[in-house]
Amino acid sequence: MTIEVGSKLEGKVTGITHFGAFVLLPGGVTGLVHISEIADEYVRDIHDHLKINDQVTVKVIHVDKDGKIGLSIRQANDTGGGGRRRFRNNQRQSLEDKISRFMRDSEERLQALRRSESKRGGRGGRRG
Repeated sequence: MTIEVGSKLEGKVTGITHFGAFVLLPGGVTGLVHISEIADEYVRDIHDHLKINDQVTVKVIHVDKDGKIGLSIRQANDTGGGGRRRFRNNQRQSLEDKISRFMRDSEERLQALRRSESKRGGRGGRRG
Protein backbone atom coordinates (compact mmCIF):
# COMPACT_ATOMS: atom_id res chain seq x y z
CA MET A 1 0.00 0.00 0.00
CA THR A 2 1.34 3.42 -0.96
CA ILE A 3 1.22 6.08 1.74
CA GLU A 4 0.22 9.41 0.18
CA VAL A 5 0.28 12.86 1.76
CA GLY A 6 -3.25 13.97 2.63
CA SER A 7 -4.71 10.49 3.02
CA LYS A 8 -6.55 9.48 6.19
CA LEU A 9 -5.78 6.05 7.60
CA GLU A 10 -6.61 3.91 10.61
CA GLY A 11 -3.68 2.80 12.72
CA LYS A 12 -2.65 1.42 16.10
CA VAL A 13 -0.46 3.22 18.63
CA THR A 14 2.63 1.07 19.13
CA GLY A 15 4.88 3.38 21.10
CA ILE A 16 4.80 6.61 23.08
CA THR A 17 7.74 8.93 23.74
CA HIS A 18 7.98 12.42 25.24
CA PHE A 19 7.94 13.93 21.73
CA GLY A 20 5.19 11.89 20.07
CA ALA A 21 3.52 8.57 19.37
CA PHE A 22 4.38 5.88 16.85
CA VAL A 23 1.45 4.51 14.87
CA LEU A 24 1.42 1.24 12.90
CA LEU A 25 -0.32 1.84 9.58
CA PRO A 26 -1.82 -0.61 7.08
CA GLY A 27 0.92 -2.36 5.14
CA GLY A 28 3.13 -2.70 8.21
CA VAL A 29 4.74 0.76 8.04
CA THR A 30 5.09 3.00 11.07
CA GLY A 31 4.68 6.76 11.24
CA LEU A 32 5.14 9.36 13.94
CA VAL A 33 2.50 11.70 15.35
CA HIS A 34 4.46 14.62 16.82
CA ILE A 35 3.17 15.85 20.19
CA SER A 36 1.98 19.08 18.52
CA GLU A 37 -0.26 17.06 16.18
CA ILE A 38 -2.10 15.02 18.84
CA ALA A 39 -4.77 17.51 19.91
CA ASP A 40 -5.93 21.08 19.33
CA GLU A 41 -5.09 22.06 22.89
CA TYR A 42 -1.63 22.10 24.47
CA VAL A 43 -0.45 18.56 25.20
CA ARG A 44 1.82 18.39 28.23
CA ASP A 45 1.71 14.60 28.62
CA ILE A 46 0.86 12.34 25.69
CA HIS A 47 -0.42 9.69 28.10
CA ASP A 48 -3.37 12.00 28.88
CA HIS A 49 -4.52 11.50 25.27
CA LEU A 50 -3.20 8.13 24.04
CA LYS A 51 -2.37 4.65 25.25
CA ILE A 52 -0.50 1.78 23.62
CA ASN A 53 -2.81 -0.26 21.32
CA ASP A 54 -5.29 2.62 20.87
CA GLN A 55 -6.90 2.64 17.42
CA VAL A 56 -6.57 6.11 15.90
CA THR A 57 -7.43 7.89 12.67
CA VAL A 58 -4.44 9.79 11.31
CA LYS A 59 -3.77 12.04 8.36
CA VAL A 60 -0.47 11.73 6.49
CA ILE A 61 1.10 15.20 6.55
CA HIS A 62 4.50 14.39 5.04
CA VAL A 63 6.66 11.56 3.77
CA ASP A 64 10.41 12.16 3.78
CA LYS A 65 12.79 10.90 1.13
CA ASP A 66 14.24 8.47 3.66
CA GLY A 67 10.77 6.99 4.27
CA LYS A 68 9.87 8.72 7.55
CA ILE A 69 6.13 9.34 7.74
CA GLY A 70 4.69 12.33 9.60
CA LEU A 71 1.14 11.90 10.87
CA SER A 72 -1.50 14.08 12.52
CA ILE A 73 -4.43 13.02 14.68
CA ARG A 74 -5.46 16.66 15.07
CA GLN A 75 -5.78 17.23 11.32
CA ALA A 76 -7.48 13.88 10.75
CA ASN A 77 -10.26 14.94 13.12
CA ASP A 78 -10.50 18.41 11.58
CA THR A 79 -14.07 19.16 10.60
CA GLY A 80 -13.27 22.58 9.16
CA GLY A 81 -14.96 24.40 12.01
CA GLY A 82 -11.97 26.54 12.99
CA GLY A 83 -12.16 27.75 16.59
CA ARG A 84 -15.64 26.30 17.05
CA ARG A 85 -14.26 22.78 16.70
CA ARG A 86 -12.17 23.24 19.84
CA PHE A 87 -15.23 24.33 21.81
CA ARG A 88 -17.23 21.31 20.69
CA ASN A 89 -14.41 18.91 21.62
CA ASN A 90 -14.08 20.48 25.06
CA GLN A 91 -17.81 20.10 25.71
CA ARG A 92 -17.31 16.35 25.98
CA GLN A 93 -15.45 16.86 29.26
CA SER A 94 -17.52 17.40 32.36
CA LEU A 95 -17.15 20.64 34.27
CA GLU A 96 -15.45 18.74 37.10
CA ASP A 97 -12.88 17.33 34.65
CA LYS A 98 -12.16 20.80 33.26
CA ILE A 99 -11.75 22.29 36.74
CA SER A 100 -9.56 19.39 37.83
CA ARG A 101 -7.30 19.79 34.78
CA PHE A 102 -7.13 23.56 35.28
CA MET A 103 -6.17 23.17 38.96
CA ARG A 104 -3.52 20.56 38.16
CA ASP A 105 -1.99 22.71 35.40
CA SER A 106 -2.08 25.81 37.61
CA GLU A 107 -0.34 24.03 40.47
CA GLU A 108 2.36 22.72 38.11
CA ARG A 109 2.97 26.23 36.77
CA LEU A 110 3.15 27.68 40.29
CA GLN A 111 5.65 25.04 41.35
CA ALA A 112 7.80 25.74 38.28
CA LEU A 113 7.66 29.47 39.02
CA ARG A 114 8.63 28.93 42.66
CA ARG A 115 11.56 26.74 41.62
CA SER A 116 12.84 29.30 39.14
CA GLU A 117 12.49 32.13 41.72
CA SER A 118 14.38 30.17 44.35
CA LYS A 119 17.22 29.59 41.88
CA ARG A 120 17.38 33.32 41.14
CA GLY A 121 17.29 34.31 44.78
CA GLY A 122 13.63 35.19 45.08
CA ARG A 123 11.65 38.24 44.04
CA GLY A 124 13.13 41.69 44.20
CA GLY A 125 16.19 40.54 46.05
CA ARG A 126 18.40 43.59 45.42
CA ARG A 127 21.81 43.64 46.85
CA GLY A 128 23.11 46.92 47.92
